[in-house]
Amino acid sequence: MIYRTMTETLSEKSNKLPLLPGVYIMKDASGQIIYIGKAKKLKNRVSSYFHGEHESKVAAMVSKVADFEVIIVSSEFEALVLENQLIKKHKPHYNILLKDDKTYPFIRVDSMSPYPDITISQKSKDDGALYFGPFGGRKNSRSIIEEIKKAFLLPDCSRKFPRDIGSGRPCLNYHMKKCAGWCSGEPDGEEYLSRIEQTVKILQGKSGILLEELENRMKTESEALNFEKAAEIRDRITLIKLLAHKQRVLSVRCADLDAVGFARGYRSCFTVLSYTEGTLVSKHMEITDEPVESDTEAVASFIGQYYSSAGSIIPRLILVDSIDESRSELEEFLSKSAGRKVEILCPKRGDRRRLLDYAVLNSEEEIKRIISSENRNLRILRGLQTKLGLSGVPHRIEAYDISNLGNSGIVAVMTVFIDGKKSKKNYRKFRFREQRVQNDIESMGACIGRRFNEYRKKDDHSFAEMPDLVLIDGGTEQASAAAEAIKALELETVVFGMVKDDRHRTRALVSPAGLEVDIAADMELFAFIGSIQEETHRAAIEYQKTIRNEQFASVLDQIPGIGKKRKALLIDRFKTVKAVKSASVDDLKEVLPSSAAASVFDYFHENR
Repeated sequence: MIYRTMTETLSEKSNKLPLLPGVYIMKDASGQIIYIGKAKKLKNRVSSYFHGEHESKVAAMVSKVADFEVIIVSSEFEALVLENQLIKKHKPHYNILLKDDKTYPFIRVDSMSPYPDITISQKSKDDGALYFGPFGGRKNSRSIIEEIKKAFLLPDCSRKFPRDIGSGRPCLNYHMKKCAGWCSGEPDGEEYLSRIEQTVKILQGKSGILLEELENRMKTESEALNFEKAAEIRDRITLIKLLAHKQRVLSVRCADLDAVGFARGYRSCFTVLSYTEGTLVSKHMEITDEPVESDTEAVASFIGQYYSSAGSIIPRLILVDSIDESRSELEEFLSKSAGRKVEILCPKRGDRRRLLDYAVLNSEEEIKRIISSENRNLRILRGLQTKLGLSGVPHRIEAYDISNLGNSGIVAVMTVFIDGKKSKKNYRKFRFREQRVQNDIESMGACIGRRFNEYRKKDDHSFAEMPDLVLIDGGTEQASAAAEAIKALELETVVFGMVKDDRHRTRALVSPAGLEVDIAADMELFAFIGSIQEETHRAAIEYQKTIRNEQFASVLDQIPGIGKKRKALLIDRFKTVKAVKSASVDDLKEVLPSSAAASVFDYFHENR
């Protein structure tokens, strides 16, 4: 709903808004959404931005507002829900933005199989399998599966049952008493299913019932003088008791409460401490830019986003230092999402206040750490500015490296460092299919030409920002090739090569004209440049491996009997097609069954 005419001011437009609940959407001159907020009374809230003075962060946002829109809704609750949805969709620059949705995996039991496997699944599906959880993060879920397999001596190998029963001798896990030796056929499938049923009871939280059943069985076996069997059940009971305790501690699914601490400084930090039965079971931190909202509004916005993310675990009670007037709407929103009552409290004393103080302290300490780190990075970047004679502190640094496998698979990577920190979302990769002869200097010139040509075209947002400094893995010739490519596009930025010593450490920076700048005397700067070169080299090698594996896999796709898993085994063991061609049948049998090994050997020797 747009109220503004071409001649009226933002203040005049805001004064015409109704005193109704809704969501307001601030836009800059290009029409980009820069902030989204909710209001109990739109007129009062929106007009407040265009009257009087504001703190620097709010003033900076307001100075960029060229227009706004509002969406009127029927209640404050609807405004809260809509605001949350729109923030996630548009990700405005001045809103609190969480890094990503936190998703927790499920434990999956393939109940449709005669020998059900227990695995981790990111989502629960309607596929006939049983899903349990979530039990916190992937590490926690994997830990529970490991303990279950240990308790019930279930297989933890790559063999598939019943297909592989009798196909080989029991592995080392059997001899170490970590597996019952299902591959031998004893115990049988009926016993396997019995243990899976017991596993399901544990995952359902019915370990007490299971323990009672096992204790009765142990007593029966003992009375029948089957002492070895009774001892085996006793050991299983001990492991299940430990597992049940661990599962209760690890699972934050029904956490009693979360304490949400907030602190702001140069940046802002939210800390969520989750407690179950008085025990701290989980800690989660979110670092954001300093919000334009007040502390109470920032906390409310965070809670709305955090607990509505996919796989979110909502506790019965959330402790906060303060909350704005949307508290009752948030409680309603969270209660509907959780399917039970959820409360938000601001404790002033007692044990709950102590838990909240601990969360606040964690946030404050993290802000101190961030400020210290930011100051260190700024000090290093200022040192780099001085060393290289730059006109300003290099905000954006791009580094480039070439990697090749002989005359094939020539690739390059661009790594990006913003204010001294890696920005992996801005990394880019280049592939040179048309270039058939290894020439790192020519490849570097081509890579830089492609990157800065994209900048000139303005078509690709990922190349839209000009770097303050370009670092090239290589010496004068590589730096010169990069500088010439930039100059040919009638652009200008500073280029230096990173020169290594005999121990492959960056010893100096070199200009396209061959002027070396020593950095070894400044240990912080020396380490910083070295880390850039190492990270760029790592990214280039990793991309090269990806290309090589793709080429390798495409060849292996032509061989009968070689599927996805066998391709992976060959790639991991032999690395290159050439190595597979040179391998003997016995070499191939080290990773493949005899028939598959023979198929691979015959394919390469028949095609030579």
